[in-house]
Amino acid sequence: MKKVLILLLALVLVVGSFAGCGGGTTDEGDAATEVKIGINYELSGGVASYGEASVDGIMMAFDEINEAGGINGMKIVPVKIDNKSDAAEATSVATRLMTQEGVVACLGPATSGNFMATIPVAMGNSIPIISASATADEGVTTDAKGNVNEYVFRLCFNDSFQGVTMANFASQNLSAKKAVIIQDKSSDYAEGLAKNFISTFEASGGTIVAKEGYVTKDKDFNAILTKIKGQEFDVIFLPGYYQEAGLVIKQARDLGITAPILGADGFDSPVLLELAGAAALNDVYFSNHYSSQDEDPMVQDFIAAYKEKYGSEPNAFHALGYDLGKYIADAIQRAGSADPAAIKDALANTENFAGVTGTFSMGKDHNPVKSIVVIGLKDGVQATSVKVDPK
Repeated sequence: MKKVLILLLALVLVVGSFAGCGGGTTDEGDAATEVKIGINYELSGGVASYGEASVDGIMMAFDEINEAGGINGMKIVPVKIDNKSDAAEATSVATRLMTQEGVVACLGPATSGNFMATIPVAMGNSIPIISASATADEGVTTDAKGNVNEYVFRLCFNDSFQGVTMANFASQNLSAKKAVIIQDKSSDYAEGLAKNFISTFEASGGTIVAKEGYVTKDKDFNAILTKIKGQEFDVIFLPGYYQEAGLVIKQARDLGITAPILGADGFDSPVLLELAGAAALNDVYFSNHYSSQDEDPMVQDFIAAYKEKYGSEPNAFHALGYDLGKYIADAIQRAGSADPAAIKDALANTENFAGVTGTFSMGKDHNPVKSIVVIGLKDGVQATSVKVDPK
């Protein structure tokens, strides 16, 4: 009998130890004191610049929230794991966060491909995931049939909006009539941008005189650039990421190609300046989520606070990460609980959320309705900013 009682007591203790597992931890049945939020980002590997910047912004937001008392009295406990800029690793990280770490929501990854790899995990576990920078047109917040992915959200505009915006900027702001496309042929991101740029530019009366391609991790672009140098064109549209874009821009300028070079948010990294050099980064324009030139007090306050905390100038990925941290906290607060289903509903019902990257309401397709900016560089530094509102 004594042995039976001991076994029953052990069973009670085991069950009790699991009772507090999950996103919100409790003490003896009291209200939750902590809420766990997963951070699944590229902290090493090919696009670590995006992941590191995003996480710095997220952590800054979480620190501010915790210092102010947390979310409805709950302290945010971030569970941060590196996905190594790899889609398979991102899936593994998402699985661990949702099934072992007890998070109530996951933030990231930064890139579209890595983020999309985590969608089946989120849907299967009914845990909301949000990316601040997954811009792919298809396969993010909706499936192949157009159905909304119930637990999937993003804070950024999509690639089609960027491609259309840069085509209009080329024709209207730069009076361009002829354009060359140099794109990363191995990237869905670049393909979506190029497709929308071309259709919009041609619809405005422009002509694409050449379309050249490269693949991720290429280093030498002189053959492509030499081929286009003899042609007549007004602008180059270069959809891709900073690693290759910086080298393309430098090599183009070294060959004497002075035409304006246009890109998208994949340009926004300090590594672009390191690779291209300041002298090459003139007449370079790219679409982005935020500009340090914005005089909005919220933007300027964020910049000042970021500089004080990290000692450097924030870019758009820092700002997006910061908004993402504030956004998930706002949703949990409005949900009134740490229940993932309630948080999902609060995310979907967001109206007029004011962030550093703009004020937005969440659309029915789980995409935000927000503005975009086109940034112009002078000697590698942001010098101009044009805001474009969504149609």
